[in-house]
Amino acid sequence: MSVGGVTISGMRPALRAGLLPVWRDRDTLQIGVNPRRATALSGIGESAAVLGLLDGSRDWATIIEAAGHAGIPAEAAHRVLGLLAAAGALADSAARALAALPAAQRGRLAPELATASLAHGDSDGGARTLARRRAARVRVHGAGRIGSGVASLLAAAGIGHVSCQDSELTRPQDLTPAGLSLAELDLPRSRGVAQAISRIAPEVRTGDDGARPDLVVLAEISDPGPGAALVRERIPHLAVGAAEAVGVVGPFVSPGRSACLRCLDLGRAERDPSWPLILAQLAGARLEPQACDTVLAAATGAQAAAQVLLFIDTDRPGAAVTNGTLELTLPDWQWRRRTWPPHARCTCGVPPPRHSGTLA
Repeated sequence: MSVGGVTISGMRPALRAGLLPVWRDRDTLQIGVNPRRATALSGIGESAAVLGLLDGSRDWATIIEAAGHAGIPAEAAHRVLGLLAAAGALADSAARALAALPAAQRGRLAPELATASLAHGDSDGGARTLARRRAARVRVHGAGRIGSGVASLLAAAGIGHVSCQDSELTRPQDLTPAGLSLAELDLPRSRGVAQAISRIAPEVRTGDDGARPDLVVLAEISDPGPGAALVRERIPHLAVGAAEAVGVVGPFVSPGRSACLRCLDLGRAERDPSWPLILAQLAGARLEPQACDTVLAAATGAQAAAQVLLFIDTDRPGAAVTNGTLELTLPDWQWRRRTWPPHARCTCGVPPPRHSGTLA
């Protein structure tokens, strides 16, 4: 059975988490404040007591029954619930999804559930999205300032298995933007990141058990080898980095379906014949100090983490980083997209567009 397009069988309705109900006048209820989310419902006034019953502890029939005890006719209660459901203001209570989590995780992941429910319009209060995250495996290759931040954000957002790979030693200046120190000088950087993650999400497994990841993040990796190997293995991957006061997120490579990192290099070489020589000098090079301050590292890492979560949550890569990159240039702090179409001479197997156009 459905009401207002919402299936109610077995549902314990609650006002969608994260939306504040406010009264516009004595008869009109507004759910949410931001114009992008808010919906105003008229004719609620005399049946306002129904709202107090939407705490997720009752099913639909029990709400109607309780409303009757409060003097609200069943027809009026059904009307209020129908209006709320049609407006997208009702969702199944997330209480059951939270109750299934260890106590230490409930407070941390409640905002993740609320946000997922709003962002994706899920009627289950975000439970399905959280389940996808907890089952996901993401490997971060490169655990410097950006990579460590990405790993920490993903762990905090509910990704169930985050692993880090980096052969370098941690340096004192390698701190995650969130302020979790990775300055264990005698530890490999990947272990330092694992310890930092364990402080914000102790239940997350950070070791690399060799299992195939759902997605790999290549953080500040100039060596073309890892990207080429991931294309061969058909593992989706996202590149991210920052240098010269510019943060770059993308491309998101869906092997065989979108431009890979070599496509970008081939396209750039067409515009700049010296690019192959420059590229050879970049392999393994690291300029110190790196022109990537704390805020740029945080912003770039957060955008990369957002693109990872979008893929995990929906099983689709973001359009902004498919065949393109998002670039954040200081000092104006404006994100801009640059288009990178698949290249005809690349061996990744993606056919180039008929009209490649000009880079944005």
